[in-house]
Amino acid sequence: MKKNGFTLVELLIVVAIIAAIAAIATPGLLRARIAGNEASAIASLRAIGSAQATFSRSCGNGLYAGSLDILGTGPSGSEPFVSVDLGGAPTAIKSGYAISLSGTEASGAAACNGTTTLTTGFHAWADPVSATSGVRYFGSNTTSTIWQASSSLGGMSDTATPSAGTPIQ
Repeated sequence: MKKNGFTLVELLIVVAIIAAIAAIATPGLLRARIAGNEASAIASLRAIGSAQATFSRSCGNGLYAGSLDILGTGPSGSEPFVSVDLGGAPTAIKSGYAISLSGTEASGAAACNGTTTLTTGFHAWADPVSATSGVRYFGSNTTSTIWQASSSLGGMSDTATPSAGTPIQ
């Protein structure tokens, strides 16, 4: 009687080959994931800059929104200025990055969506949540330039170039 199947040695060899391939592929997959997360953070900062420009022209009377949740609220009955994944809270966690927004407060003004938390300029930043979600920090401000750095750009000004950042081309 002939038995069909694999021997234990053959199965161990196959498992060893699969483990070696997985060990080689894992760092590349992590780098690809980090690159994707960083690209998402950059795109989020661009979306915030565009939303702030639209908000300032159409709703803020030349002023900017003071936080992301304000951009997430549109004028009565209209669409918000940013999508829900960015404008649902003052700080958004998206693709492994914590994204936030601030600015120099302006007083005595109201916007078309009812907010009175307006600013004369803005700066937004995206910081990685962990070392496995991203290695670069990003920031943008009223100038619409996006900078990258090795540490947080959350303390940058509304209009000046940050001392620690380099612009992304």
